[in-house]
Amino acid sequence: MISGTVKSEGSFSPALNGEFIGQGNDYIYVDPDGKHLRLNAHGVIKTTDDATIYLNYTGVVDVTPELTAILGGQSESTVTPFGNSFTHMTFETGEEKYASLENGVWVAAGHFIYEKGSPTIVEYKVSKVTHK
Repeated sequence: MISGTVKSEGSFSPALNGEFIGQGNDYIYVDPDGKHLRLNAHGVIKTTDDATIYLNYTGVVDVTPELTAILGGQSESTVTPFGNSFTHMTFETGEEKYASLENGVWVAAGHFIYEKGSPTIVEYKVSKVTHK
């Protein structure tokens, strides 16, 4: 994770709007059968109100022909569908405004956006698990 943005939906509280800073770590390894990638990513978000939030996520990605083409540099510009990449996220911060993020259970579905000649983008839709 070397760049990117984080922005919550309009009705979410606390509103979160920031970008990744510094050099994150994004560990990816392939299962022995080659059918899944395992993710373990770490980064720091700096919000527009100058708070810092540490993000860690782990997850599983299905290795599809489309993803193989993207990662192998053989793809034309493409966007993969949601449904083949899922993560669990945790947050840590010393900022009281964002402390509630530490107590949630967070899951995300991701997909890949690839434009030939540009870095691959991974986009996640993140949800908080709740009960009623």
